[in-house]
Amino acid sequence: MSGHSKWANIKHKKAKADAQRGAAFTKVARELIVAVKQGGPDPDGNFRLKMAVQAAKAVNMPNDTIQRAIKKAAGDTDSENYEEVVYEGYGPAGIALIVEAMTDNRNRTASDVRYLFSRHGGNLGETGCVSWMFDRKGMITVDSETYSDGEDGMMLIAMDAGAEDLKVYDDYYEMLTSPEELDSVRRAVESASVEWSEARIVRVPKAAMTLGVKEAASAMRLVDALDEHDDIQHVYTNFDIPDEVLEQLESEES
Repeated sequence: MSGHSKWANIKHKKAKADAQRGAAFTKVARELIVAVKQGGPDPDGNFRLKMAVQAAKAVNMPNDTIQRAIKKAAGDTDSENYEEVVYEGYGPAGIALIVEAMTDNRNRTASDVRYLFSRHGGNLGETGCVSWMFDRKGMITVDSETYSDGEDGMMLIAMDAGAEDLKVYDDYYEMLTSPEELDSVRRAVESASVEWSEARIVRVPKAAMTLGVKEAASAMRLVDALDEHDDIQHVYTNFDIPDEVLEQLESEES
């Protein structure tokens, strides 16, 4: 069991803040469409759709908008068809990045991603060039404000549910599982009357690169630029930023 990373907390807060932007609706709507086309319109029988609905609620998408997206994807053969694409490459200081996208135009998205890598001191690589540096894991997050029994209580729930690891941060808990056990652990968490905020498959770096001030600033600019692109759903990296470096960057921004 581990946690307490200031950089992880900043990423989590930034993701929640980004979710308040209108662009977040575009990303979750695409996930809803792909989930329905892959597994049908019933969230109870389609785990990916259940996760997509939760993600939509997390960005405050109205229920009627969610249901319209599901019905359209289920019944309209002319609705948008999005392709899932994964890009891999290197950023400043040689950091590794995996970019997951959903696009209706593979050529456009590939060109945009290549440009963003190049503009921010990186380069797009071949498939498989960095994926070996990451493990695929199931991730379930629980916001601290929705759970009142503290770290010890959450640790017991994670162990009983069969989670491989529990990471404890300032504002949330993060359980990691094997991809195959994500749904069963998620159901065990629900059975314990715990409300989860996110459940999905993620890529966890096997080892982290520690960055200094200059490299960290450049890496964060690249990740931010990728995150802001409508076609890009998730960005995974293998860098870490020490608290003292983050504090220096924050002081320079203020």
